Amino acid sequence: MTDGLIPHRTRPKLYHGWLVVAAAFLVATYGFGLGFYGVGVYLVTLNALHGWPIAQLSTAITAYYVLGATVLFCFVGSLYERYGARKIVLLGAAALAGGALLLPMAGQLWHIYASFAVMSVGWAAMSGAGINIIVAPWFERHRGVAVSWAMNGASAGGVLFVPLLTMSIAAAGFATTMAIAAAAMLVVLVPVSLLLRPKRPDEYEPTFGIAPASQQTAPNIPSSDAPPLRLARVMRGTAFITVSAPFALALAAQVGFLTHQMAFLSATMGTVAVGWLVSLTNFAAVLGRIATGYIADRFDRRAVACGNFMVQALGLGFLAAAGSPTPLYVGCVLFGLGVGNTASLPGLLVQQEFPKQHFVRIVSAVVAINQFTFAFGPMLLGELERIADSYLIALAACVLMELLAAAIVASPLVLRRMLHAAEVR
Repeated sequence: MTDGLIPHRTRPKLYHGWLVVAAAFLVATYGFGLGFYGVGVYLVTLNALHGWPIAQLSTAITAYYVLGATVLFCFVGSLYERYGARKIVLLGAAALAGGALLLPMAGQLWHIYASFAVMSVGWAAMSGAGINIIVAPWFERHRGVAVSWAMNGASAGGVLFVPLLTMSIAAAGFATTMAIAAAAMLVVLVPVSLLLRPKRPDEYEPTFGIAPASQQTAPNIPSSDAPPLRLARVMRGTAFITVSAPFALALAAQVGFLTHQMAFLSATMGTVAVGWLVSLTNFAAVLGRIATGYIADRFDRRAVACGNFMVQALGLGFLAAAGSPTPLYVGCVLFGLGVGNTASLPGLLVQQEFPKQHFVRIVSAVVAINQFTFAFGPMLLGELERIADSYLIALAACVLMELLAAAIVASPLVLRRMLHAAEVR
């Protein structure tokens, strides 16, 4: 006490990093809602409106992802570092909105390519790499939880946008729906972008009683005195290959299936019912990502990624063998549990295995390679469906890619344990 007065106890100030997570959540909601999950809706809608074959539209979607990966690999990481998250998010939102408005105007197939080309800039800026880059500077010890919560916006985009787009297109038409969606995105993200400022030197991540900020060093991260980054050399290393290759394979299967999910399910269900089942898939993704966010901060992230791929393979197996609605629901839920993690886990593995000074460039390279690879997922499944006149072979190919991804990502972990066992003996 001083002069008989009880000293005032100030309430702890909210760490701004959590506001950044909330902003990144909304960026992911619109980025993935319109730029990723919405693509499956556009595929079905354009096929119904113009009669363009699924295989040809799938090729346009592949070109969209390839161009987005090119923009990401060549520009996005450096642009985020140079101009900051606020300006790049606004650029991405404007590009995504512009491309979305152009899609309903398409009268010829090449117009779809032009619309997707504009959208690809927004997708590159607001996809998984962008979310990781936005959140990473604010968190070290709790990055797994922070990135998982931010990336839940991606799953929220799937939960909300697929049924809303489907119902709105049926009620109001394609052009009106895309105009409303684009306007809503800009109305929300323009003010939200004000939260995306640089971290100040006097701002410290809350420790929650686990370690003082000065001691926060995640396991397996090399010291801060890391040598200058030689990206070409890093990309030839085992650590990089066993992070990028498995996620590239798993995402090829995942993006391929999600793009064709509505077309696959529509063979046995109505369009609106399919929209709700896709929404259920993404609701499962929210639950899976929340659980994985906590697990990833406590266990080796390679083991977590391996388990994630195995669960998705099991879900795809249910879908391939489904002869009634129940296995379809089970398969979609199991597959959905892993959907969100394939976007958030690459950044967490990069944090675990590479110097933090190089995080932005390495995670951008990993995600770009993933996008180059998964870009061909929609086209691959479209061609396999055309050849077999069903999705059975396509789903079997997806199961194989998931299992191969599980084996590759776990291989360094298995090798380390084998060497440790040999040393003990």
